Amino acid sequence: MTDDLSMVTPRQTDDGGQVYEGLAYAELRGFRPLLLDLRVPPGPGPAPVVAWVHGGGFQWGDRRYPSEALTPDAFWRAATRAGLAVATIDYRLSGEARFPAQLEDAQAALAFLRRNAGQLGLDAGRIGFWGESAGGAIAALAAFADGAVRAVAGWCPITDMAVRHPEQADSSEGRLLGGRPVDLPELVALASPVAQVPADPPPFLLLHGTADTIVAPAHSERLHQALLAAGGRSELVPVPGAEHAFEGYPEVPALVERTVAFLAAELAG
Repeated sequence: MTDDLSMVTPRQTDDGGQVYEGLAYAELRGFRPLLLDLRVPPGPGPAPVVAWVHGGGFQWGDRRYPSEALTPDAFWRAATRAGLAVATIDYRLSGEARFPAQLEDAQAALAFLRRNAGQLGLDAGRIGFWGESAGGAIAALAAFADGAVRAVAGWCPITDMAVRHPEQADSSEGRLLGGRPVDLPELVALASPVAQVPADPPPFLLLHGTADTIVAPAHSERLHQALLAAGGRSELVPVPGAEHAFEGYPEVPALVERTVAFLAAELAG
């Protein structure tokens, strides 16, 4: 697609940053435009940028709303205070398109940010991903496929499409893949980060609640081990007593700060 940002005017924030809302990063025939919002920190730039991929079992969710455990302002401000731009992206949900559409959408968003980095005050060479749950799977797969993503943070990510509901076509994974995972082993492998770790993976930070009954902690544990086996750097942080998306954990802002610190350090320089 041809990008025309000449008529786009960002909203100024109280601290001198900028917010671009509803940028169309892809236009697909017969489908709605895919949008992203971009928050750019104050300062001369260019700023490193993190692409946030929301969760929702591949079936629901919205780029405008982060984890239910946080208020949006607290979430985004932590990143921009650290000098990071944040692009929050929508992608086609499983009721709209099957995998690999979601991966293709994340790749298209990444390409848009790189093409327009100069106009948007971004550093195209310093890009990371941050995803939650289903979004963590998409973020990891997009980073593996790209090869130039500098860091990935995953919050309670789904990493293996074969283990939660292998015989259910109406599960989150079944709806994503278009059938029972047990019947689709090749597609399961393509959609599972644990099966797609490249020889030189980017650094990862994985946070997962120890009491998560929706996406078991083993998802992060297995990806962590696969990253280490491939020669990568990975840090696994168990969150004591936390359910999925850290429900029931009293110090979620501290998890945000830890994640932001990791991304800022990896994308620095």
